[in-house]
Amino acid sequence: MKHIALAMLILLSMQFAFAQDTTQQIVQGRANSKEQEAKPYVVMISIDGFRYDYAEKYQAKNLLALSGEGVKATAMQPSYPSLTFPNHYTLVTGLYPSHHGLVDNSFYDRNRKQSYEMKNRDAVQDGTWYGGTPLWVLAEKQHMVSASYFWVGSESPIQNIRPTYSYRYQEKTGIDSRIQSVVNWLKLPEAQRPHLITFYFPEVDHAGHNYGPESAQVKEQVQFVDESIGKMVKAVSALKLPVNYIIVSDHGMAAVDTVNLIQLKDMGLKISWGGEKVMLYSDDTAKVNAAYAYYKSHEEHFRVYRKNEMQARWHYGTEDKYNRIGDIVLVPDPYYIFAQPTIKKQHAGHHGFDNNLTDMNAVFMAWGPAFKAHQRIGTFANIHVYPLVAEILGLKIEAPVDGQLEILQPILKSK
Repeated sequence: MKHIALAMLILLSMQFAFAQDTTQQIVQGRANSKEQEAKPYVVMISIDGFRYDYAEKYQAKNLLALSGEGVKATAMQPSYPSLTFPNHYTLVTGLYPSHHGLVDNSFYDRNRKQSYEMKNRDAVQDGTWYGGTPLWVLAEKQHMVSASYFWVGSESPIQNIRPTYSYRYQEKTGIDSRIQSVVNWLKLPEAQRPHLITFYFPEVDHAGHNYGPESAQVKEQVQFVDESIGKMVKAVSALKLPVNYIIVSDHGMAAVDTVNLIQLKDMGLKISWGGEKVMLYSDDTAKVNAAYAYYKSHEEHFRVYRKNEMQARWHYGTEDKYNRIGDIVLVPDPYYIFAQPTIKKQHAGHHGFDNNLTDMNAVFMAWGPAFKAHQRIGTFANIHVYPLVAEILGLKIEAPVDGQLEILQPILKSK
């Protein structure tokens, strides 16, 4: 027993060390082609949980000034479900979650008979879970070097390709070091210098969950991120490179009812839990029918859908390319959440709700030599960011995507 306990302790220690790995991952032997060396640069920054109105609400002075010189959208609508992993991956593939395969932060795959969990590092780093062609894969295939300081999918060999430069996700490295990594990448010789860089901030989302979107803590983190982006832009500007910035978020945030939780009876089906969506799976048709009938007769503050009954505007149930969406999907009414067995203390802020809700909306800002000045545009769907980035970098999209260049092309200067 002592040996077993020691082995488990060693394993846990190794997992913790791996999770805190701060070393840069470099794929050797990569270089820009001469054609790609002449291309501009894109730094795409995601501020997780940055609601569409936070910049004005919490005086993000740098972001407002920089986007004031470039492009600012009223809002950017996330894809359904309005969760972190599905939408980050939509932003870099141009595909709805049902088409790229990350249909939730956690889900079950019937064909693999396995579950994907965003906290399971083995799954997160297994490239076979991910469909579509992420922007860094598209770039590397076309001999353009890419880099990522965190992004969903960037730790995985998708189509056996990772960014040339990347980091495993952890929250130990300070912001100044992370900004310096971006500057160092852009100081590399032309052959090794990345033209696509993705960068991620988790802080606003953490504060929104823990304290709610109206909190002083969210304001503090919005201003922290704003100051950090100001630092990055100032440091990169000194390099005199044609760098374009695109600021996005994956979703918004809403205050929820943490008292009147929706309690669900266990009907004997496999369950993929979420506060804002529950999916149930079974190969037993009788069990599915019984569960559906039961939940349908007990709809209170939630709606019950069979997979083929979900709203068409969600592009979800019937478009399930990888067969990962539940046979039954339970969706709460706005601002109610499901009680989950493993969660004792409920967060004050949530997202994941219907993407038509205004407070689920994300942010979009952009500036740089590729963009027209002083442009204000209406709300658009986040699937359209992918073809925009590909156009700026002169990358050829090799497979059909859901996003359309025509939606955002008007914000670009004529070539």
